[in-house]
Amino acid sequence: MSRYSLMWILWPSFLFAGAGSATVFALIDPLDIAVFGSMHFSREVVYTAGFFLFWIMTALSSALTLYMAPSEGVDQLPDR
Repeated sequence: MSRYSLMWILWPSFLFAGAGSATVFALIDPLDIAVFGSMHFSREVVYTAGFFLFWIMTALSSALTLYMAPSEGVDQLPDR
């Protein structure tokens, strides 16, 4: 996997993770979330964990898309 492939995976997934976490946490207060019924965390911890969870999920989606794409010319830069 080349640097460009990683860029094609991580950058869009970063943008969508930011948008997804902003949307979810605009609707849900992190202090209302309880893990295993009794464990409560601060807002910053829930925001951070939520962002990274969204980033991992969208990065896996982008990686799967790149993996399933035709292999011809995927690792090449477009001609300008």
